[in-house]
Amino acid sequence: MLNLHRPEPLLLLKNLRLDVISARPVRILHGVSLAVRRAAATGVVGESGCGKSVTWLAALRLLPPHIAIDGTIEINGVDVTALDDRSLARIRGGTIAMIFQDPISALNPIQTVGRQIGEALVLHRGLTWTQARHEARRLLDDVRVANAAERLHAYPHELSGGMCQRIMIAMALAGEPDLLVADEPTTALDATVQSEVLDLLREIRRERHMALVLISHDLGVVSSMCDELVVMYCGAIVEQGPTDRLLSAPAHPYTRGLVQAATMRDGATARVDPIPGSVPSPAQLPPGCAFAPRCALADSQCAVAPPMLEPLASDHLAACYALGRPSAVPGHRSSATAKA
Repeated sequence: MLNLHRPEPLLLLKNLRLDVISARPVRILHGVSLAVRRAAATGVVGESGCGKSVTWLAALRLLPPHIAIDGTIEINGVDVTALDDRSLARIRGGTIAMIFQDPISALNPIQTVGRQIGEALVLHRGLTWTQARHEARRLLDDVRVANAAERLHAYPHELSGGMCQRIMIAMALAGEPDLLVADEPTTALDATVQSEVLDLLREIRRERHMALVLISHDLGVVSSMCDELVVMYCGAIVEQGPTDRLLSAPAHPYTRGLVQAATMRDGATARVDPIPGSVPSPAQLPPGCAFAPRCALADSQCAVAPPMLEPLASDHLAACYALGRPSAVPGHRSSATAKA
């Protein structure tokens, strides 16, 4: 995923920038570059407001008109920014499908489940409505919805959150996509249902050889699902590489803070070390490294300009001036630990 020169990536973002157009324009995405390989599983993590979801909404051109997109978005080598609405409709759902955070809100409240899945089947696979009804039932069986024939006639408000999430997965699979983007797919689900949904996604990916992008704030979830990890902060990628390496030996102070905050210790007390401070507003970013005000390793160099992503290994990148200093080698105490 990290080498942008690998042949034929499924999805390629190069220097993707997003600006909110207003009296005082605000940049919310700062030159994001990454490639998603076919059949790869990539996790995208970071605190709320770091740019995880908006990156993928931009990739599918699902942002409102007051947000300007600049940079390269290529899907199967096609420039998505140049496509008209009809061409985009074929790609959305057909090549890339997205599961949104709140399935109950994402589903149409005045249409039955069967109708909503059927629309995707008619649009992306050219089925008749009769064929679509039969295929919709099969899809509900695939995502382990009990009494599938009856559920086709149900409305979203008649179903549980976990059931609605399964319906959203069935809709996403209707177009037989090459890439499934799952945006916090287990938010607000209890532990048992969460585990069932993750097992379902894992099984579907294996059976269909799909690529998966899993957006989450839960490092435990991405560690069990993803081979590669992208860490975002304030609209930029600060570290990316193999998941096991980033979680066992994180390089960037922010990644270390996330790992430290997610590590429960002291037995029953389950104490965690939070990252101090909070994510700044996109309109009030510091002139240098956006993480510097929260970082124990920051010095005057960090206040000059944002650091660039630099290779630490062939498959591992990080953006941090401190990584060249002896005190900043992996294993050094994170900002969270130093200031807790």
